[in-house]
Amino acid sequence: MNKMDNILLNFLKKNARASISSIAAELNLTRTTVRTKINKLINNGEILGFTIITKSDVQSSPVRGLVMIQIEGTGAHLIQKKLVTLQQVKAVHTTNGKWDIIVDLGTQSLDELDEILTKIRKFPGVNNSETSLFLSTKYI
Repeated sequence: MNKMDNILLNFLKKNARASISSIAAELNLTRTTVRTKINKLINNGEILGFTIITKSDVQSSPVRGLVMIQIEGTGAHLIQKKLVTLQQVKAVHTTNGKWDIIVDLGTQSLDELDEILTKIRKFPGVNNSETSLFLSTKYI
């Protein structure tokens, strides 16, 4: 990837629906160059997809947070399998350091969040956890 690829990616992150013509005009490139660069970024796996964030995405889970989980022993894969079946779990990430797994949760209320956290903390092998709530989210 070169500097222009990075500029193009940053532009697309802010407006993935922009037309090839408007991107070309904004970045001072030809439409053919923009189309070729986007196709190259898709084909080499740098762009995995295009998405939008809707009002209902945010409203459907107004209480959001991250749960850092420390696993005892080698059962992380079993806990991951349980986590991905929970409706409130939006994403599960493995990591290094103090925490073994980071879970992105979304619930309708603090009571529901408390219930799901209690359930997760009771999973065999969960040694410790820490939760941080999202106070606000800005999409760039």
